[in-house]
Amino acid sequence: MADGYLEKHQQDYEARKEAYLRKKRHLPKYRGKAPQRPEDEAL
Repeated sequence: MADGYLEKHQQDYEARKEAYLRKKRHLPKYRGKAPQRPEDEAL
C-alpha cells in the first residue's frame, strides 16, 4: 500500500512541476525600470 501511495504522489508532483515549468517558460521576463539620470551630473 505504501509503495502505491508514494508513487502516486511522486507522479502528481512531477505533473505539477512539468506544468509549472512549461507555463514559466512562456511568461515574459520582468525587467525593472532603470533609474533615470539627472541631466546635470553635479546634482
